[in-house]
Amino acid sequence: MSAADTPENQNTVNKSSWKFPKAFWTANIVELFERAAYYGVFIAITLYLSRIVGFDDIEAAWIGGVFSAGLYFLPPFTGALADKIGFRNAIILAFALLSLGYFSLGAFPYKAVVLPSLVVLMFGGSFIKSIITGTVAKTTTPETRAKGYSIFYGIVNVGAFLGKTFAYPIRIELGLTAINYFSAIMSFVALIVVVLFYKNVSADGEGKTVKEVWDGFVRVVTNMRLLTLIFIVTGFWIIQHQLYATMPKYVLRTVGEQASPEWIANVNPAVVMALVMFITHLMRNVKAVSSMAVGMFLMPVSALLMASSNLLEGFTGQSVSIFGLFSAHPITVMMIFGIMVQGLAECFISPRYLEYFSLQAPKGEEGLYLGFSHLHSFLSSILGFGISGYLLTAYAPDPATLTPTQLLTAYDKSYMIWYYFAAIGLTAAIALLIYRWYYQRKDLRLARN
Repeated sequence: MSAADTPENQNTVNKSSWKFPKAFWTANIVELFERAAYYGVFIAITLYLSRIVGFDDIEAAWIGGVFSAGLYFLPPFTGALADKIGFRNAIILAFALLSLGYFSLGAFPYKAVVLPSLVVLMFGGSFIKSIITGTVAKTTTPETRAKGYSIFYGIVNVGAFLGKTFAYPIRIELGLTAINYFSAIMSFVALIVVVLFYKNVSADGEGKTVKEVWDGFVRVVTNMRLLTLIFIVTGFWIIQHQLYATMPKYVLRTVGEQASPEWIANVNPAVVMALVMFITHLMRNVKAVSSMAVGMFLMPVSALLMASSNLLEGFTGQSVSIFGLFSAHPITVMMIFGIMVQGLAECFISPRYLEYFSLQAPKGEEGLYLGFSHLHSFLSSILGFGISGYLLTAYAPDPATLTPTQLLTAYDKSYMIWYYFAAIGLTAAIALLIYRWYYQRKDLRLARN
């Protein structure tokens, strides 16, 4: 271990620079590989489960939903284990599991093998978030932490962008199965980088036991203010999850195999990266729940835009000219507009949600409470993917299950899918207004007393 990487020096970084210890940069580099691997597979997960493995739309949706849900629920618990066995051992274990999981997912596309492979991926992936964010926290000072997390957040989005970007040509040229091998290679490269360059960071006795984490979970879910907010924000994330649950199959079935759901999905991180800092600054003097309400009312708008492709097609036909430079299908165009609005909504919601959640935590337990702040994504993964399977079956069924005659009219009302999600988004937005009104009155009464 070099002098620059000793625990003593990890917290004595130059306050006025962007210089960080080696462990910080190593953690962020492997995070890029991990995100590229994850989003490369995840954008095509339901396609793979249906086309290659043989699950129907409903089965594939539920499997994808449970997989995603586990990745959001497990990190606080696997983070506690990482504290016990050491970050280096935990991250080596994580990338070993990810390499094995992605490889077996591609090499053995059988129902009996795919499910255990996804469980392996779920446990491997659940270690990553807590280890990487923990490394950032332990290799920065209070003065450099904001810079450190801004680098981390940027790398997460770059990795997500690259994973989906590579997934498209791989799917077209090599097939869906090859995406799994791409992700296995990304994970294995990350494993090598960790083994060669990642040095342990000191936990300094800060870790929680699994029992302490469980007790924290119980306190969160029995806090009615937080639990109610989690359920409301779940409505927002149900729509967000359709980037992966519904959109890929929907676009390929209605537009054709030449469509690129991978690149369409990249509109979301592009908008977030471009606008999140500006929106957060713009809304800095607005209460957190009020800022969230703006984003919540944007979500049904995004779903309505996605539903309006048939209206656009009535004016333009099946080809829309984009400034005379190229043309696109009306469904592709409205998907892009809808996802742009989703990204904008996320800028209003996500940072302020975390802020509000942390303020409700007892002093000294902010980190533990924030570990469970993503319970909305646990719920929305299960519900969002589950609903998607039934709606796809009803309005945009798998062409392999249809006769040539049925295919002629099978997708005439496929846009109806998005009206259901618009209704979910509007219900959640109205619920947040009621929530804000109720707790403002309650807090005012408590202040008076």
